[in-house]
Amino acid sequence: MNRRSSSPSIPIPPGQSHGARRAGSRHESTERIRLRADGREITGWTLNVSRGGARLVLEESADLGEVYELVIGDQLEARDVKTVWAQDEADGQIVGVQFLDVEGSVPPASLPAAQQPGGDLPKGK
Repeated sequence: MNRRSSSPSIPIPPGQSHGARRAGSRHESTERIRLRADGREITGWTLNVSRGGARLVLEESADLGEVYELVIGDQLEARDVKTVWAQDEADGQIVGVQFLDVEGSVPPASLPAAQQPGGDLPKGK
């Protein structure tokens, strides 16, 4: 199994939840999808969708860190997404995409200690 990610590792303090899951609950889904970029179209389907992104199964490989237009099911409007992780499989690829039209779906790579989950504020503040 080959899994790659375009974001740096962020240490998770003991007792805290994974920061990337702040975007809201995920909902299982099996809609057909199309990813489009530069005249190329990749087809597949959703595994789950949340407010901040989606987990997709693709029939061909997508490029890590690439921005695509995503069309889910019968929707007429595409949403811009960025591939943030990819896992190569024998018959395709599983990818995680971030919706680019939603703010706050992925935490910044580096926060001051006082802003980290469970971080201490300076004394007297």
